[in-house]
Amino acid sequence: MPRLPTFALLLSATLAFFPIAAAAQSDEDVYNRIESLHGNAGDLSEPLLSLVEAMGSDDAATIAGLAEYPLRVAANGESYEIQSADDFIENFDTLVTQDTRDAVAGQTFGQLFVNSDGVMLADGAVWMSNVCDNGDCSSSHWAVISINN
Repeated sequence: MPRLPTFALLLSATLAFFPIAAAAQSDEDVYNRIESLHGNAGDLSEPLLSLVEAMGSDDAATIAGLAEYPLRVAANGESYEIQSADDFIENFDTLVTQDTRDAVAGQTFGQLFVNSDGVMLADGAVWMSNVCDNGDCSSSHWAVISINN
């Protein structure tokens, strides 16, 4: 049986302090699915924890720093392409509802949904993906790619 990487154990322990809902899959299952579809699963821990904490504390600047621009946001029955972190921060209260903030703040690792598009948090409220930093994708980072209120 493969060992669960240390980061996933740390993430699980940290997320245990957040509200818990029943998980249909193990943290190891989620980690393995992320690794098989996107690679770089070990680097998801820090931005995911930062996002969960920032949503819980309404920290627009941290959330903006975790996003890839242009950022697609669906809010108020409209779809927006936010071009910069400054634009996101300035319009945070309009772009990210309290329900979305609360849902993401309660996210646990085992509740993540993973498909070829990325990692879904809070039933689709936020999507993160492993974004390539160069043409051959030998370097990448995890970022928020869309928010759906």
